[in-house]
Amino acid sequence: MSNQELDHLREQIDHINQQLVELMNKRAEIAQEIGHVKKKQGINRFDPVRERKMLDKIAEHNHGPFETSTLQHIFKQIFKAALELQEDDHSQTLLVSRKNQPENSIVDVLGEQVGDGQQRIVAGPCAVESYEQVNTVAKAVKKHGIKLLRGGAFKPRTSPYDFQGLGMEGLIILNKVARKHNLAVVSEIVNPADLDEALKYIDVIQIGARNMHNFELLKEAGRASKPVLLKRGFAATISEFMNAAEYIMSKGNSNIILCERGIRTYERATRNTLDISAVPILKQETHLPVLVDVTHSTGRRDILLPVAKAALAIGADGVMAEVHPDPAVALSDSAQQMDLDQFDEFTTALKETNPKLV
Repeated sequence: MSNQELDHLREQIDHINQQLVELMNKRAEIAQEIGHVKKKQGINRFDPVRERKMLDKIAEHNHGPFETSTLQHIFKQIFKAALELQEDDHSQTLLVSRKNQPENSIVDVLGEQVGDGQQRIVAGPCAVESYEQVNTVAKAVKKHGIKLLRGGAFKPRTSPYDFQGLGMEGLIILNKVARKHNLAVVSEIVNPADLDEALKYIDVIQIGARNMHNFELLKEAGRASKPVLLKRGFAATISEFMNAAEYIMSKGNSNIILCERGIRTYERATRNTLDISAVPILKQETHLPVLVDVTHSTGRRDILLPVAKAALAIGADGVMAEVHPDPAVALSDSAQQMDLDQFDEFTTALKETNPKLV
């Protein structure tokens, strides 16, 4: 075969390649339209029955030289790419997506501008046990200029026999202490029926990891007028986390703070495995502020400081940590809470190394 013949064949290949590109992009455009229609109708984007029919047609019309299995493999990749294109379209339309809102959201919590470029600490006891206990912790929190006081009044626990919290009484205690010290209350609500009453006493609705998929609670929080701190479920993907936030925002409440608190893996050296990479990914994919709960992600007070430093260094808008006057007698999670001296050391060391920390 002469070079002239070879060049001619190559030109034919190049021409066919261009046709394939045009056809592939045309197919992709139609696939996107199908995705939009399915979204409006509430239909699942992946249709295995439809995919099987298309593969069967490919086999029926294949006359070689490619093996049918080879062509079906190629088309499976095309189907997969089209599905991913539809999912990308979906993520771009999310209200929480940075593509939907390029600028950072700033959440106002009684004058504290979470997400404004400064970094903050949210601190308090794991569970509200008494007025005296919360008041003691609040004094330590206020001493360091921290404005966000956390405390659990409703405690969803793994065992039904563990301390479940003081409920509404705990929220009343938190509110009294916080108002006394000019602090904002961050506390978890687990039942949508409790939300209206709880809003009298809290400033930030916390939705914990176990309730990230409690869609009725998410929707009720979306109808509320106060900020929501949403924690990532311990088996949730980042996409699922973002969609949980979307439930809230779709009901009208755009004041959402995301919180990475560790995911469940095979590792047992820590209570959970802190997915530190989730912080920059969430900051890139969403416009919402992102905190890191260093207490629940590690379950170990001895490594809270280096983990908090890492979280702030990678771009978190703040860290959440638990402190108790006497962790040894705490009614929940005693092993992971700092005592007052440890909290002083923790906060002082963080401020020394993080000029953005307020």
